[in-house]
Amino acid sequence: MEQKTAIGLLYEAGKSPHVACKGFGELADEIIALAEEKGIMLHQDASLANTLSKLDLNQEIPPELYYVIAELIAFSYVLRGKFPPGWSGFNSKLDIKA
Repeated sequence: MEQKTAIGLLYEAGKSPHVACKGFGELADEIIALAEEKGIMLHQDASLANTLSKLDLNQEIPPELYYVIAELIAFSYVLRGKFPPGWSGFNSKLDIKA
């Protein structure tokens, strides 16, 4: 059985996303439970988690992951009925109920 992994990324405007927390096994369960309690959106992707798990705490994600992480950040905005900075005008093109 594969060990559960949780990787938390933090994105601050003007900076690259970086690893804010990570854990395996029981610690991963605790990170996930706390994220759910705080209303933080979760994304399950074993391959991405495996790649991110190799990064150190506070390490920025590599440029090769910018596109996929940007898509996840943008999608999380849209799921909440909001739009990322710079997306002005998109709300009239998408059928989303806030």
